[in-house]
Amino acid sequence: MIKLDLVSEIVNRTGITKTKAEIAVETIFDSMKKALARGDRIELRGFGVFNVKPRKTGIGRNPRTGQEVSIPPGKAVRFKPGKELQSL
Repeated sequence: MIKLDLVSEIVNRTGITKTKAEIAVETIFDSMKKALARGDRIELRGFGVFNVKPRKTGIGRNPRTGQEVSIPPGKAVRFKPGKELQSL
């Protein structure tokens, strides 16, 4: 499923225009991105939880040269599915 499929589903279920559905989907995704950038937790009951967790510093290896490369610490978005989604 892609973003266009979501827009089409909204149009089919609600009857609003495609333009308004696109704006709604973009608004939701932008809000989620901003919340995750602030480090907030997003909980969608029945679906799951998105949160940002710190990623540790590590040492990797360049596959071509075999040289060790330092991997800097960062942040990673994690998703934990809700009970209803896990039961599928």
